Amino acid sequence: MSQRRDGYVLLEDGTRFDGELCGADGPALGEVVFTTGMSGYQESMTDPSFAGQLIAFTYPHIGNYGASAAAMESDRPWARAAIMREAGNREDAPTAEHGWLDWLTDCGVVAISGVDTRSLVRHIRDAGAMRGGVFAASIAERDAAEQIQAEPPMAGQDLAAVVTPSQVSHHGQGGDGPRIAVIDTGIKGSMVRELVARGAHVSLHPCASSAEQLLDDDPDAIFLANGPGDPAALDYIVQTLRRLIGVKPVWGICLGHQLLCRAVGLETFKLPFGHRGANHPVKDLQTGKVEITSQNHGFAAVGPGGARTIDSDEPVRWETDFGAAALSHVNLYDRTVEGLELLDVPGGTVQYHPEAGPGPHDSLYLFDRFLQRIAAA
Repeated sequence: MSQRRDGYVLLEDGTRFDGELCGADGPALGEVVFTTGMSGYQESMTDPSFAGQLIAFTYPHIGNYGASAAAMESDRPWARAAIMREAGNREDAPTAEHGWLDWLTDCGVVAISGVDTRSLVRHIRDAGAMRGGVFAASIAERDAAEQIQAEPPMAGQDLAAVVTPSQVSHHGQGGDGPRIAVIDTGIKGSMVRELVARGAHVSLHPCASSAEQLLDDDPDAIFLANGPGDPAALDYIVQTLRRLIGVKPVWGICLGHQLLCRAVGLETFKLPFGHRGANHPVKDLQTGKVEITSQNHGFAAVGPGGARTIDSDEPVRWETDFGAAALSHVNLYDRTVEGLELLDVPGGTVQYHPEAGPGPHDSLYLFDRFLQRIAAA
């Protein structure tokens, strides 16, 4: 673990929060966001959906159970910094293989402890997620502010191209399960594991793959993964999807939900501060049940008629470029669209993460529903 030294978080509106640097040498720059999960700090840092972002953890104690290989959601951290109220470096938990701060330092991730994260999160909730940075106290605020202004905003960024693999990989060979081609815009490892555990053969394709490349092995379905950045910057993926919808069943999660929505002709917009954490209530309109879900996204789909929120719990409908679509899930915090089902061609989406672990398991059945619909199609 690097020696602690004075540092601070600075936001692009000039708001400053002081603390102690406790990870790799900085600075770290990007969009400052917060997550409400009480556990899963390493999973968050290694989730490709956090690429380009600095994570402020609302739970006050981070690092209590160390770090381990089993908690990795990808092969490296993607978040640029961890902002914490009280960071620990314990290695005595049963599953710990490294101290949390040792792991952050070894991975080259900037970290700061002693920050008034409650005040920081309240500010972001009022003013919205914005660019910012973590700096050593020796860096003048004026210089830090210039670095922040030079950082591109999240809106308009294609970060999928940053996190996508360079070549196709295959997972879950053997057996007679369905063959699923994934457009890998930053898929989490646990998502792959959930599909493979259900007997699926999963092939992960670079996000710039053509429709012909995705169909080359005659998959039974196309899966759209989670990932970072602005879906409106990914028109090349949207155009590929428009050649796949109706040809194969298509299912999307998180960024994949947003991309499928755009592919059928719907719009997306940037949320004020996003949905990130493991305690978001969502109503499944097909079953009437309320699920507690894990989420990690900063954009959402526009509802019918251009509405950004859905006032009713009815499966309202859109008319899309591929026929009718119905609302399947609604967020009970802010009434945003959390999922839709295509009615005239096989396909559907959810905005949240049914695979998330550690986190609630309320939504794992969605993988079973997806595979059942592949079989039916």
